[in-house]
Formats: sequence, C-alpha cells, structure tokens
Amino acid sequence: MKKALKVSAVLLALLFAGLQFVRPARTNPAGAAGQSLEEVSPPPAHVREVLDRSCMDCHSYRTRWPWYSNVSPVSWFVVEHVRDGRRELNFSRWGSYGEAERASLLKAVCGTVREGYMPLGSYTLVHRGGVLAEEDVRALCDWSAAEQKKLNAE
Repeated sequence: MKKALKVSAVLLALLFAGLQFVRPARTNPAGAAGQSLEEVSPPPAHVREVLDRSCMDCHSYRTRWPWYSNVSPVSWFVVEHVRDGRRELNFSRWGSYGEAERASLLKAVCGTVREGYMPLGSYTLVHRGGVLAEEDVRALCDWSAAEQKKLNAE
C-alpha cells in the first residue's frame, strides 16, 4: 500500500512538472494609439481607479499577470479568462467600437456589476482589492449612464 502511494505521488509530481512545459502565451498586445478608453472618453478619477483594480486585468491589454499565471494548469484557466474578457469588452480597443456598441457595453458594465456577475468570484478570491464596494458599483453605473447619454446626444 505504501509503495503504491509513493509511486502515485512520484507520477503526479512528474505529471505536474511535465505540465509546466505546456503553457499558453500570456500576452499584452500594444493597443492602437488613440483607441483606449482613457484616450477616447476619459472616466473620472474614481471610476478609473475602480476599473484599474477590478476590470482592466481581463478587459484590456494592460493585464497584470500574477505569478500563478506561470504555473500550469492554473495558467490555462487564467489565460482563457483574460481571452474571454477581452473578447467581450476590451477597454484598450474602446475607440474601435461604434457608438451603439459602446452604449450597449456601458449598459452591460452597470448591469453585470450591479448583479454581482463581475468581477468574477474566481478573480476576487485571489485579488481581494478587486471586490467592488457599493459605492464603486454606484460610481460605475453613474458613469455608465452619463456616457450613454453623451453617446445618445451625439
């Protein structure tokens, strides 16, 4: 029995070590000049701070890749979440979205944070600073509504 446990432990350790050679690329592409949210439609300081600590890791090209994103199989999970986040909403590409799409995305920002869908629980579990307080949600929703009004007025 002890021998089987030792063999199993060695095999698991070898498997884990082997997985370290199979890691997805962690990328932060250069965004096009003049396309980021800050360049196109700069949010107020408090909103920018909330976006930076709670949203930008997955929804921009400014991802701060934590140490554990170098460790497989966790790296696969993290990289896939960032890819999905950027595909849904990318603040580094804000200027490339049309006005109707921006309005829709702004509405979604408020809705997802108000309902507690964003930031993801798996993110805030290890990034405690990313947890949104009630005043953060209110600030994001107020900003979102104001930006939607601007878009509708144009």
